[in-house]
Amino acid sequence: MDKTAFESSPVGSLVAIRGYDQLLKRLYSHHAFVPASLPREVPLSQATYKAVTEAALAVGRLDAAAQQLPNPRLLVRPVLYREAVSTSALEGTYAPLREVLEADAIEPSRGSSEVRAVLNYVRAAELGIQLVREKPLCVSLLSQLQKVLVSGTRGDGFDAGDLRSGQVYIGERHKGIEASRYVPPPEGQALIDGMSDWEKWLHQEDDIPLLVRVALAHYQFESLHPYSDGNGRLGRLVIVLQLVTAGALSYPILNLSPWLEPRKDTYKDRLLETSQTGDFNPWVTFFCDAVTAQAADTIARINRLVEIRAFMLDRLRKVKARGVVLDIVEDLIGYPIITPSQAASLHNVTYPPANNAIQRLEALGLIREITGGSYARVYACPAVMDAVETPDVASLSGAPLT
Repeated sequence: MDKTAFESSPVGSLVAIRGYDQLLKRLYSHHAFVPASLPREVPLSQATYKAVTEAALAVGRLDAAAQQLPNPRLLVRPVLYREAVSTSALEGTYAPLREVLEADAIEPSRGSSEVRAVLNYVRAAELGIQLVREKPLCVSLLSQLQKVLVSGTRGDGFDAGDLRSGQVYIGERHKGIEASRYVPPPEGQALIDGMSDWEKWLHQEDDIPLLVRVALAHYQFESLHPYSDGNGRLGRLVIVLQLVTAGALSYPILNLSPWLEPRKDTYKDRLLETSQTGDFNPWVTFFCDAVTAQAADTIARINRLVEIRAFMLDRLRKVKARGVVLDIVEDLIGYPIITPSQAASLHNVTYPPANNAIQRLEALGLIREITGGSYARVYACPAVMDAVETPDVASLSGAPLT
């Protein structure tokens, strides 16, 4: 870390650190950056406030668009899985969405290590969504989520689920801490105090606009880097949890990582520059641009899913379909990859009627088998998968559904 770039920072200070690098087998002596408590007032430019206003309006439109679906909760699942894939990719873990959904439909433990890591994010997010309905967003809650996030991965160390007990840094491990991009606060009291202040700031009463508050909370969390692993993924999950707990979103359906992933260098630069200069404008503007773009993207996906649902139900009405086959179609938005056993469990029926319904949907061309007739057959709904997977869903508007 370039010490001179942080020496004049108005939002933090440098502290001397010493330690032993287990990978390089040597002692080191360097500096870490300790961010100051977040401010109660944030001076921002008019241009930044314009970006904040546009983002807030976009979030409002997204929340309204979700109500078009008879069961908006179904939308949470594809959005959550898409976020899981992209947020993991930002940290260097790559797994195709189809592989993740297929593994989850059959048996998660049979997936690759990358797939299991992505599914860990899904489990952590689902737990987080449940917990914030019961208790405030706090450090203890995040520690629970971090433990789930790293379970069974290389980050699953002795301090999983606790604030880290050692020094970490952002950079290439084989080059050592001196060549790092950023060194967060050392473990111990500085980190404990920093997270305590962060938690108190989250819940203080002030006039800071919600999206500015969310942007600053994310900056501070990443600057503190409180856990040994999973900080990026957990920090991005906190964004959605804040929006839900604040009532801006009725459902956790905003995923920023697909937008951030191709802009990851800029994303990291904006966070780093904030620590160096104390100017929140570039970071808040970048963050709000992400919110605006992804809200519009999700609205386009919702519109496409509404079209798909209407098309499939119309096909079933024309052939006078009844019973569980209709229920399965209603749920394909949330379960675009499904097995007969999963369908039976979801709709509380035995295997034979669920399997018959799946076969009928396949005969109608609404789903297709993707396992080649093997045991534990898996089926996919191509139209829904296209709406979920495609990078530019707006390009599908008006496209044929079969």
